[in-house]
Amino acid sequence: MVAVPKQEDMLSLVEEAVGFASKNGADEAEAYLYQGLTTNVSIERGQIARSSRIIDQGLGVRVIVNKAVGFSYTNMLENKAIVEETILKALSFAKASKRDENWHSLPAGRPSASVEGTYDGNVVELRSEDLVKLASEMLDAAENKDKRVFPIEGGVGASHLSHAIANSSGVANFDQGTIIECNLAAIGQEKGEVTPVCFEFNAERSCSINPQWVGDEAARLAISALGAKKVETKATTVIFTQFALQQLLYFTLINAVKADYVQRNQSAFKGRIGEKVASENVTIYDDGLCRGGLRTWKFDGEGVPQQKTVIIEKGVLCNFIYDDYTAKKEGRDSTGNATRAGYLSTPNVEATNFHLMAGNKSPEELISEMGEGLIVYYLQGAHSSNPASGEFSVVATPAWKIRNGEVTYATRGAMLTGNVFHVLKNISALANNERKVGQLIAPWVLVRNVKVIGK
Repeated sequence: MVAVPKQEDMLSLVEEAVGFASKNGADEAEAYLYQGLTTNVSIERGQIARSSRIIDQGLGVRVIVNKAVGFSYTNMLENKAIVEETILKALSFAKASKRDENWHSLPAGRPSASVEGTYDGNVVELRSEDLVKLASEMLDAAENKDKRVFPIEGGVGASHLSHAIANSSGVANFDQGTIIECNLAAIGQEKGEVTPVCFEFNAERSCSINPQWVGDEAARLAISALGAKKVETKATTVIFTQFALQQLLYFTLINAVKADYVQRNQSAFKGRIGEKVASENVTIYDDGLCRGGLRTWKFDGEGVPQQKTVIIEKGVLCNFIYDDYTAKKEGRDSTGNATRAGYLSTPNVEATNFHLMAGNKSPEELISEMGEGLIVYYLQGAHSSNPASGEFSVVATPAWKIRNGEVTYATRGAMLTGNVFHVLKNISALANNERKVGQLIAPWVLVRNVKVIGK
């Protein structure tokens, strides 16, 4: 890895940018500095193909003039003239933009939150050779599982991420973190049959991934997907694993609890705080402070401390998530849910670690007790779900048939249709196998009465 950026240098740059913007006519100003250092090892067609090292850094500047917002960014940080030109561009954009009557102010400075398990110096010290070794272990585990397995693609990556933010209202914060992850996609092949792609991964904030497990599990899924059969059309019980659940909820439930969707009348939850919207088995937090969470940071994209916010408690809708702008429209405080696409954009409302609390049943107990149904690992087409109504129509591929409490065979061409808000009400049990998949932290969930359409 290259040298780790220094906190004092990053804070100095953003504070100087805010000062320059204020001196040149900004009523308010904010500067956000990001640096990402990533080393990747890629796998292609069963071989370690290449190693790459990526440095991404840049400064995004947001200014407000007469309640109009302007934004500009640059990745030419070493050139002071270009940085100042970037700030002046943001000012010119603000002066040319329409006044936003809903604008109140940038957030005031507050102490950062305290977080744990988000930085590991061992990840920073990893070299390409170390990642090649991890990738080899993952490939070996997959190939040794069964000769019918063919790894298609995957890789191992290690990142050190740093960001600093300052504004004219007293925000001046710095944070850094690490992420390491490995992933593998594989197919099963036998007598002319080729399975759908089966994928597994492991991501952590500390140097504790398990590449052998990833390779073994991707191979196990690929082999068990051989011999797929059609399913009949009917309402049945479905176990959604974390991958499938993340794909389903990201485009429906998570959007429905974002304040900007609510304020634009694009959420089915508008006006329903305090109502029962899910099974009593369902409790969900947006937990920006979760130890080792993949989206855990000391502060959000506006410098507001991240926090733990209860969204649904025992089935009852309790809160939405807010950034500073949407919160002030309602006279509320931000929940620390402003997120940026690095330095390339202004903040928007997004979940941090969307935590569906686990149950007390083992995965084996969940399968044995459901009797008959499907266990679904992946979904296709979830992005076309309707965030306002919650309607979805997705293909479960691959998925497996459960009969008499046992996984029997893979299914082919099964489509699931329904409404995510009905799914929430029909969650009858949750396993205890909680894991992190992107911004979702969840166990397997068992849902009754899901409509399955067979081909």
